[in-house]
This record gives sequence, C-alpha cells and structure tokens, in this order.
Amino acid sequence: MQDQISPMRLVPIPRLAAGGRWRVEAMRSISEPLLLWFTKGQGRITVAGQTRGYTAHNAIFIPAGVMHGFEVGQQVFGQALFFGRDHGLPLSDAPRHLRIREVLVQQELNVLLDNIQRESAATTTGADRAARHWCGLLSVWLDRQVERGNADAAPDDATRRLVARYADLLEREFRTGMNVADLAAALGVTPTHLTRCCKATCGRPASALLHDRILFEARHLLAETDMPVAQIAKSLGFASPAYFTRAFSNLAGASPTAFRRAN
Repeated sequence: MQDQISPMRLVPIPRLAAGGRWRVEAMRSISEPLLLWFTKGQGRITVAGQTRGYTAHNAIFIPAGVMHGFEVGQQVFGQALFFGRDHGLPLSDAPRHLRIREVLVQQELNVLLDNIQRESAATTTGADRAARHWCGLLSVWLDRQVERGNADAAPDDATRRLVARYADLLEREFRTGMNVADLAAALGVTPTHLTRCCKATCGRPASALLHDRILFEARHLLAETDMPVAQIAKSLGFASPAYFTRAFSNLAGASPTAFRRAN
C-alpha cells in the first residue's frame, strides 16, 4: 500500500468509517499528512498517545507517520483532507489541535476546502495545480491559527514526552514482535512506569495501544489484500499462524478467515 500513488483528496469524515468503525477508531498511522475538520458532533481523538475531546469547529492536523485514532459517532460530520505523500508543502512536523471559535475564521477554512474540492473534481486545464495552490493557502491558514493561539497547548511534561516517544517507537517497531517490556526497555523505563504514564495521557495501558495498533494492521491486511494469513502473521512478528489466529480471535471476536470473509 505504501508504494501506491497517494493523490491529494478530500473525503467526508463519515465515509472514512463506512467499512467499519475500526478503520478510524483503532490506532494506526498513514504515510501522508491529514487534516480533520469537524463541523458537527463530538468525540475523543488520540494522537501520539495523547487523548483529547473534540467538538464542532475543531481542526486537527496529523503529520505523516503519527499514530492516531478517533471516535466517529452517528452525529459526527466534517471533512478529512489527505495531502498526498508528494504534497511539497511546508507543513508542521508536530500535531496541531485547533479550536476555531471565530465564525469568520471557520468560514475561511470552509472556503479553502470548498475550492480544493471543486478544483480536485474539475477536468479543466490546471485544475490539479490550482487545487495544490489552495492547499498551500490552507497551510498558511494553519500557521496563522497557531500564531493566533487557537491551538491547544498540552502541558509539556515528562509524562507526555515519554508517551509521545512510546507512540513513535511503537509505530516503528510493532511489526517486530516486541512486547511492552521490550519497548519500555528501549525507552529506558520500566513497563509499570510506562503503563502508568499511558493511563495518565490517554486512559489506556501501554499494552492496549500496542495490541490496538497490531489489530488494525491485521484487519487492514485481511480486508484489503490477498496476503495469506500465515504471511500476515509473519509480517506482524507472530511466532506462528496458530498464535496469530488465537490472538486475533481474542481481540477481534472472529477468526482471521471469518473476518476476511465478512469484509
């Protein structure tokens, strides 16, 4: 999937969960920057191991490769802008959670997204280039909102820094078969301390984040590829297909074969 062309695209947020809420709620990362613009509803979102609530008129920027997952209830609406892997824009390397209270600023973002959508769907000369220029203006809009103080500023303490490091390490190593003890050792802390910190920042133990990330990848490979179950098990660091099947069944409530058939 990483080698496929990843064009810029704008998708209604409810459609992201059309194939199952696990597609947005489970921990995962993507290989391109993402902007979520919520216009109705509320829920919780976890980015880099930090959980916060979101409501209408929240814009959340997630850099490529950052682990995240968010709730999408029936009353949640908005848009998701995928910038593409070759966007060429000066986007932030850090996640941003913007709470946009001013109506005029909300309208500015809506106009930008409407123009991106219109040019992306057009077949006229230069439409793709125009869409990318609108994305460039959107990147300026993001920088200005941070400068104006519309970005949530989470406390920069040792606990949050450790969990952010854990989320980053987990994203790089979850396919290797490393467990929480291994990951904690790599971070220079005990599993108990790491779990305590994860519970403080996102309400979940370190093991839950790891299992959720592995489960998402397994579901993704089962639902969207023809890779044999044994090969999926090996690619995710399981000692045997039987062990993978037991673990997946316990976490997902169905065997890998049954899940693939249903999806």
